[in-house]
Amino acid sequence: MAPRPSYRLTRIPEMTIRRLSVYTRCLLQLEEDGVKTVSSQELADRFNLNSAQVRKDLAYFGEFGVRGIGYYVSGLKAELQKILGLDREWTVVLVGFGNLGSALSRYKGFARQGFRIVAVVDDDPAKVGREIDHMPVIASRDMAREIKARGAQIAIVAVPAESAQTVTDQLVAAGIKAILNFAPARLKVPRDVRLKNVDLSIELETLSFYLAKGSRS
Repeated sequence: MAPRPSYRLTRIPEMTIRRLSVYTRCLLQLEEDGVKTVSSQELADRFNLNSAQVRKDLAYFGEFGVRGIGYYVSGLKAELQKILGLDREWTVVLVGFGNLGSALSRYKGFARQGFRIVAVVDDDPAKVGREIDHMPVIASRDMAREIKARGAQIAIVAVPAESAQTVTDQLVAAGIKAILNFAPARLKVPRDVRLKNVDLSIELETLSFYLAKGSRS
């Protein structure tokens, strides 16, 4: 493989980055099944993907295929993990330990992909000072200190809407550069901070649209 030494992030569509995660999971499954090489068409056929899209997405990052062979499964998986930053561990702070925050803290998929929650933030006196699966629950007044001490770069926000912007401002001031927001609120962050919103209600409304459309047709 001969990946390009650098590429301009501004040229790469966000949906391409999202699909790289899908390709990585597909390649992991192939590796577990003992498959050594795969063509873009075989990858598409097996996982219901678009072979032309696969080739186009990978072309942003380099020439990974070998003529007459296709892709080496383990090698391509490793390259995509490196591109996605999954060849290292990322420390994460989780803010909010209500029902959603509690569920997120127990999700094992984060750790499997290299995202380790190192602290949970909540101002409920009944929760502060506890330890959940080796993660300390700390008060927001101690958040900046813990973020700096643990070198956290990513935060998950799972607080009520009315608290979300204040929490986000505190996270940014503490040096957080990437935020995954589950709060139903429109947050403002500086240009050098990446923000991703996950609104579960919107996702459900999208599903209800298609269900309703089907019942009307």
